[in-house]
Amino acid sequence: MTTTPAVFAIKREPELPGQTVVVIGGSSGIGLETARQARAEGADVILTGRDPERLQRAAADLGAVRTAAFDATDPAALDRFFQGLPEQIDHVMVTGPGPYYAPLADLDRDRAHRDFDAHLWLAVAVAQHAIGRVRPGGTLLFMGGTGGRRPGIGLALISAGFVDTPLSASLLGEDLDKRRDQLRAALPIGRVVGPADVAALAVHLMTNTAVTGATYDVDGGQQLAPGSG
Repeated sequence: MTTTPAVFAIKREPELPGQTVVVIGGSSGIGLETARQARAEGADVILTGRDPERLQRAAADLGAVRTAAFDATDPAALDRFFQGLPEQIDHVMVTGPGPYYAPLADLDRDRAHRDFDAHLWLAVAVAQHAIGRVRPGGTLLFMGGTGGRRPGIGLALISAGFVDTPLSASLLGEDLDKRRDQLRAALPIGRVVGPADVAALAVHLMTNTAVTGATYDVDGGQQLAPGSG
């Protein structure tokens, strides 16, 4: 006679109960997955995005407490958004639109200026608005590209890492599967990085009060793998 050992699930308490997480750029991809994981940890979530319909679908799926559809690089719109938030929030995460790829010789000033606003100045503006509103011990999380540590041809302004999101699909088009195959073959983890990988780190940083002023690379070891950049 054989018996099967009993398996007991270990129940743990949520790590963000009663806290408010604001995700700027939270209607899809990494932002949406971060919001989903934060909700699973008991947080109230406020989502923003540029596309009202997509934002509403995401909010309904998650049970977000509030949404705001606007362009976060518009200073006046960003001011209005923060003025409408509760007096105290706990965490703010900022994702961003796709990068502008161009060799230095072909760099367009206006497009480069918009990209600067979207990826660099936006973080400064959000940090300014967070003063006095994000509680002590809360977090500000800003997304960048790990490829910025090792620029390449055509990446004169900003370099991006690869995360398998709808944004990556729109940027790569027919080359998406080829890029996935390249990374699976080259990366030490043997797979591509997905939104859940980045979101898991984001939520961990919201709960770990010993971490501050740090930069993390969620790239599957891409910087260690020759030929994967």
